[in-house]
Amino acid sequence: MKYTIVLVEDEVNLNNLIKAYLEKSNYDVITYFNGQDAMNNVNIKAHLWILDIMLPGEISGYDIIKKIKEQNEMMPVIFTSARDKDLDKIIGLELGSDDYLAKPYSPKELVLRVNNIIKRTYIKDTNKIKYENYTIDLDKRIVNLNDVNLNLTTLEFDLLKMFLTNKNKSFSRDDILNIIWGENYFGTDRVVDDLIRRLRRKMPDLNIETMYGYGYRLT
Repeated sequence: MKYTIVLVEDEVNLNNLIKAYLEKSNYDVITYFNGQDAMNNVNIKAHLWILDIMLPGEISGYDIIKKIKEQNEMMPVIFTSARDKDLDKIIGLELGSDDYLAKPYSPKELVLRVNNIIKRTYIKDTNKIKYENYTIDLDKRIVNLNDVNLNLTTLEFDLLKMFLTNKNKSFSRDDILNIIWGENYFGTDRVVDDLIRRLRRKMPDLNIETMYGYGYRLT
C-alpha cells in the first residue's frame, strides 16, 4: 500500500526537494505552496500532513491544523518552522501535532520521522503471514483469500499455524498429534490424515508435501 503525504511549504526549492525525497521513499505526495490552497483541500484523502507554520497570506499552519483536526482528529501532522523553536513546538503539540522540525532540517530526518509516524499509525498488522495469495492473521486467527475469509476450525487453524511457523520442517504423525491434540490424546494417528485433507480442501494452494510412511511438511 502506498501512503499519501500532503506537504504545505511556501519555499519552492524546499517544497520540491522534500517532495523528491518522499517520492523516493515510495510515498505519493500532494503539495501546496500557500495556506489558502491547503485550507481548501483539508478533506483530501491523505495519511499525513507536513505543515510549515509561517505561510504567505492570512492563513497559517496553525489555522490549517485546526481545520484538519475538525475533519479528522486522528490525522497525523508534522509541523516545521524557522521561528521560535520552543514556542512553536508547544503550540503545535497543544493543537494536536505529532512531531516538530525546526528549520533548517535534513530531508532525510523528515523522511525518517514520516516513516515512524506512518508505521505507528497505520502499520499494526505485525503478526500476519503471507503465503501465496493467503493472508493469515495469527492473532485474530483469520485466513483471508482475495478479501474473503476462509472458515477454518480450531484444529485446522492450529495445524496451519504449525506449518507456517515451521516451513520446510518435517513432522511425523506423532509430532502432529502431540502438537495439535496434546500428549494426552489416545486414538489413531489417522485423524492427522483426515485433518490434512480438510485443510488442503479449504486451502488448495498450500503446498503440504506427504512424506509416505512418516508425515508431512509445508514448503
